[in-house]
Amino acid sequence: MNQNLLAATVAAVRHAGARMMSRYSTESRQSGLPELLTHLQANDAAVVDVLRPALTEALPSAGWLNDEHGSGPLDPGDWWLIDPVGGNVNAAHGMPEWNVGVSLVRDGRPVLAVVYFPVLDEMFTATEGGGAFLNGVRLRVSAKTALDGALVGTGQAQPGHDPELAKRMGAALTTMMTTALSVRVSVPVTHQLAQIAAGRMDAHWQFDNVRSHAAGVLLVLEAGGVVTDLDGKPWAPASRSYLAAAPGVHGAALEVLSSLPRSTHG
Repeated sequence: MNQNLLAATVAAVRHAGARMMSRYSTESRQSGLPELLTHLQANDAAVVDVLRPALTEALPSAGWLNDEHGSGPLDPGDWWLIDPVGGNVNAAHGMPEWNVGVSLVRDGRPVLAVVYFPVLDEMFTATEGGGAFLNGVRLRVSAKTALDGALVGTGQAQPGHDPELAKRMGAALTTMMTTALSVRVSVPVTHQLAQIAAGRMDAHWQFDNVRSHAAGVLLVLEAGGVVTDLDGKPWAPASRSYLAAAPGVHGAALEVLSSLPRSTHG
């Protein structure tokens, strides 16, 4: 991966993070859903206004997708996948767990990822075959080998789950809570994936994969983690579901999740 492209992407994401920090307040409170949605859209627009021209200049030939809930296969070639404000709902409520995330997908595989947590000034980066880093320090996933000491998590990739998927998520949560040490249910998903890459968490599963998770997936892979669908096949942007984990707990977590009744969602 061209280091100049990585540097340009980091600069763009840092600039976008600064733009969001100028909008972010721990005192932010929304009075209802219409006001919340307006605030979320304005946050996304502020970030896209920074990222789109900068990333287009860095790689003019790449396509552009900033649909954070988009799913399914991608056409061949280079694509920028943008989740303008991961955890936007947290930012809108004055909480610190949000990020700006960018990935470059080339012919169906992520080759570059930059995920920035502005409140903590944590910059996660990864390139295909080049490793994953936090503020320039190389990352390595957890060395745990059993779920009884593992911190695992899941979260909502998309709003508006249908009843069948919601029930499956609930069953998985109940089962995992009796197996793992601790289970988190939170957003943004990219936050949890970055924590796995850093060795701070041990596993994360999703029943509704979206393409914008590619940045977090590459972080995990380049930090030595394992990412598969729930049949154990390698992750792809079009996978319906996935499990990202440290190698020592992936098999056990996959066994737990595979034991659940299957649905049309994967």
